[in-house]
Amino acid sequence: MSDSKEIEEFKWIEKITHLMDNSFRIPGTNFRFGLDPILGLFPFIGDLISYGISSVLVLAMVKKGASGKVVVKMVGNITIDYIISNVPIIGYIIDFGYKANQRNLKLLLEHLEEGKHQGAGWKYLLAVWLILISLMVILAMVIWLLLGYFFQWLV
Repeated sequence: MSDSKEIEEFKWIEKITHLMDNSFRIPGTNFRFGLDPILGLFPFIGDLISYGISSVLVLAMVKKGASGKVVVKMVGNITIDYIISNVPIIGYIIDFGYKANQRNLKLLLEHLEEGKHQGAGWKYLLAVWLILISLMVILAMVIWLLLGYFFQWLV
C-alpha cells in the first residue's frame, strides 16, 4: 500500500507540473505553456499564486527525498521565475518559456533515478548570499551618488 500511495503522490506532482507549465499547445506548433504565464498576466496576485503553487510542489518533492542541493536549486528556479515574471512585458514573454516547475521535476528525477545532485546546498546558499550582499552594496552606492548629485543640484 505504501508503494501505491507514493506512486499516486508522484503522479500528483507530475499532473500539477504539467498543468502549470505544459497544459496548452499553440495550434500548428510544438510550443506548450501552462497556467503559470497566464496567472502572471494578473499583476502581483497572479505571480504570487503561481509562486505559492510552485512552493507547494517543491515541498512535495522534498517529501520524495530531494537532497539539500536539489532543494536549493528548486527554490532558486521558482524564485527566478517569480522575479522574471514581475518585469513588465519582457517578463511575461520569458515566463512562457522558463517553466520552473518542469525544471524542478527534472532535477528530482535526476536525483532519484540517476543519483545526480547529491549533497548539501550550503555552497549554493553562500554564493547567493554573497551575490545579494554585493548587489545591496552596489545599490547603496548608486543611491548615495544619486543623492549627492541631487543635493548638489539643489545648492
